[in-house]
Amino acid sequence: MNRKFIVAILLVAAMSAYIVYVQAQKPGATKDNAQKVVTIISGDKAKTQTYCEIQKLTQQMEQAEEKNDSKTANELSKKIDRLEDTLGPEYVALMDGLEDIDPEKDKLGAEIMSMFEALDDRLCAK
Repeated sequence: MNRKFIVAILLVAAMSAYIVYVQAQKPGATKDNAQKVVTIISGDKAKTQTYCEIQKLTQQMEQAEEKNDSKTANELSKKIDRLEDTLGPEYVALMDGLEDIDPEKDKLGAEIMSMFEALDDRLCAK
């Protein structure tokens, strides 16, 4: 066999194994991870304020989307993304994992959303 061909096959196999490894390292959306994030946010005044600001901006973004104001919705989405980064990698990983879960159809998603609704009620002034 051609050496270049063999090397190419080995590289593809190595990359596939690496991708599987990296994906396995992502914490994802679990009940334990959600509880850790809730504890982190509620235990830090600055993170609590940031979290509550994200909730307000999310409501504004939803209103802009209802009005078909995509420019405002996009600007608010960018602000939210920047603020989410300040809440830490645990929060970002959890939110990334929740993108694949429908809280209306998935029990885990509903439980996690319930944790955050309780956090909203307890920490964020309406």
